[in-house]
Amino acid sequence: MRYMLMLYGDEKLGENVSPEEWQATIEAHNAFTQEAIDRGMKPSGDALQPVATAKTVRFENFKVTLTTDGPFAETKEQLGGFYILDCESEAEALEMAAKLPMFTGSVEVRPVIEF
Repeated sequence: MRYMLMLYGDEKLGENVSPEEWQATIEAHNAFTQEAIDRGMKPSGDALQPVATAKTVRFENFKVTLTTDGPFAETKEQLGGFYILDCESEAEALEMAAKLPMFTGSVEVRPVIEF
């Protein structure tokens, strides 16, 4: 079953990260991705631009009712990226989520509906 691992954190914390820390984080994500490949999890995913670049399209009864700048969510954490992994079980997906290199924040793990 495929699982989506959504990485949430405070974007502002990244402003204080040194180039060396940033490079180490990228290398840690590359190692995570390589482990997922080696385990046959067919990883996909990406990092996202800052929340200030987002647009929100709202619907009601299958019709667009409003398009606005940003998600306007009053949260301390923003969705910063995601992985999709093909895991044997929820336990395996949670195991992989626990290995993600996160400065701070959380990882939401959710099964993907297969159509």
